[in-house]
Amino acid sequence: MSTNGNTDNGNDLLKKGPNETGVAGIGGNVSGGGPQPESEPGSVVAGKAAPPPGKLTKADFSSDQEVRWCPGCGDYAILNSIQKVMPDLGIPREKIVFVSGIGCSSRFPYYMNTYGFHSIHGRAPAVATGIKASNPELSVWVVTGDGDGLSIGGNHFMHALRRNLDLNIILFNNRIYGLTKGQYSPTSEFGKKTKSTPMGVIDYPVTPLSLAIASEATFVARAIDIDVKHLSTMVEAAAKHKGVSFVEVYQNCNIFNDGAFDSFTERSVRPERVLYLEHGRPMVFGKNRDRGIRMNGTRPEVIQLGGETGLNENDCLVHDAEIEDPSVAFMLARMEQPDFPQPVGIFRDVRRETYEDLLVQQIEDAVSRQGRGQLQKLIHSGDMWVVE
Repeated sequence: MSTNGNTDNGNDLLKKGPNETGVAGIGGNVSGGGPQPESEPGSVVAGKAAPPPGKLTKADFSSDQEVRWCPGCGDYAILNSIQKVMPDLGIPREKIVFVSGIGCSSRFPYYMNTYGFHSIHGRAPAVATGIKASNPELSVWVVTGDGDGLSIGGNHFMHALRRNLDLNIILFNNRIYGLTKGQYSPTSEFGKKTKSTPMGVIDYPVTPLSLAIASEATFVARAIDIDVKHLSTMVEAAAKHKGVSFVEVYQNCNIFNDGAFDSFTERSVRPERVLYLEHGRPMVFGKNRDRGIRMNGTRPEVIQLGGETGLNENDCLVHDAEIEDPSVAFMLARMEQPDFPQPVGIFRDVRRETYEDLLVQQIEDAVSRQGRGQLQKLIHSGDMWVVE
């Protein structure tokens, strides 16, 4: 088993043997620091090697590293959810890799008792691509933030999606640069005043789901950090998808952008302002399920159900996440407050051959036609120059 050491520069990988117990990186505790999710936060137990696959628990995926996020940070709830989902996937820890770039979210690999790589700013998708292409049997996860993944990392993000590697990309979106103390990020709202924009942001924000869908991602979903049950469902669905999966998580930064999503994520208002997308079900929302979404020509609109309107669920748009054409998913990604309920759930879930499978097939075809090559012969073939 290999686990992640916790160093100041964040670039070391600590490796241990599969049968070692009581070593750095196995076990630990992540409870007590984060917001109160809508399920028990859980704690973990240190000092034991992994049990056989199928008997793993959340504790087996929790490292012994101190969790260094601010108290109350939404990252705790996301970490808790992912650690709880991992045992249900039935994948041995040594077959799982978490890769991150730079930012608050990028400390994530330290806290997972799996293989991990804390890479450089925005390059996590590129590193993950190399890992997956050379080791197709691994379950590879990218953890990134709106700053890391959509600014300097935007190009790597886009190409990882369009290639359809079997990667799982989790993007923590708090609409701010938290690690560097509160500058505006690519997802910050237009006009927002921050330390770097005292007169207001004049950039138009990136919509992560729109970018993912336009990049032909085969699985696209959205969740909320404090809605832990739904978040866990999205993480599990992403893990089981064959091909690239992208999950945006609305994550609260209580220090530099507190309450960014409170207007629709708080439990008291969520039923009226959040639309939970369910494949094959009509788009209905509201505490009394008395409002819905239907198409008015080429545009969606909110309708009132029952009463004098005479409208019911049969008049609502039925969600189909498996449509190959991404147009409807893109439309849903553009629906936002206050004109629409904020959609969460699976927007798109389609099948397409993966990059690594096609790559392996190309190599096998070449070997079958030409035999296994020899490095020495390759070096001395083609154009050569002798420097004297």
